[in-house]
Amino acid sequence: MKPFSKYFDHTLLKADATEAEIMKLCREAAEYSFASVCVNGSNVAMCAEALQNSDVKVAAVVGFPLGAMSKDVKVFEAARAIKEGASEIDTVINIGNLKDGKYDTIVSELKELADICHREKALLKIIIETCLLTHDEKIKACKLVTESGADFIKTSTGFSTGGATVDDIKLMASNIGPNVSIKASGGIRTLEDAQRFIDAGASRLGCSASVSIMKSKTATTL
Repeated sequence: MKPFSKYFDHTLLKADATEAEIMKLCREAAEYSFASVCVNGSNVAMCAEALQNSDVKVAAVVGFPLGAMSKDVKVFEAARAIKEGASEIDTVINIGNLKDGKYDTIVSELKELADICHREKALLKIIIETCLLTHDEKIKACKLVTESGADFIKTSTGFSTGGATVDDIKLMASNIGPNVSIKASGGIRTLEDAQRFIDAGASRLGCSASVSIMKSKTATTL
């Protein structure tokens, strides 16, 4: 059983994040031994340098937060982030393509991103933005992500109309393949939230409240 801290991608993606705030994120991640820091591409190199003597990975968002960029742009962005030190990529599916039934286009894009990531021994997480999808679209997204060879399916960007729900995690767990893991993200603010998502099947949690959750966890074991 992995340490509780390793469920967390310690996240700071707001547009006005300063260098001082990003460095604080890295210090906290190293102190608590989180799985990763999750940041925008412009902060990847700085985070990789700050965390080089720790076991904390750097995750970069790609095609974020809308997912509506062209495939070539996402591919370039992912390759650049990996070159600068990211070992995990969180990208957003093209939601319009999903709603239009352009499934081959989606799988082609995701496979190309998976190839780039896996060639460099990086993980690929696919954000499907569950709050914008119907029940059937969520199930279809699970199938497409599985087919693409991506490592994770992720609920949300945290920038749309809603975040993760326990019901969505359970639905994903029932419809993904055995090689796909689940990341819950968006609105996870308390220890109770975190535990509910883990119990439902998430193996990663995208959080900006990671430190307060860890403090609550420590307090409950004293």
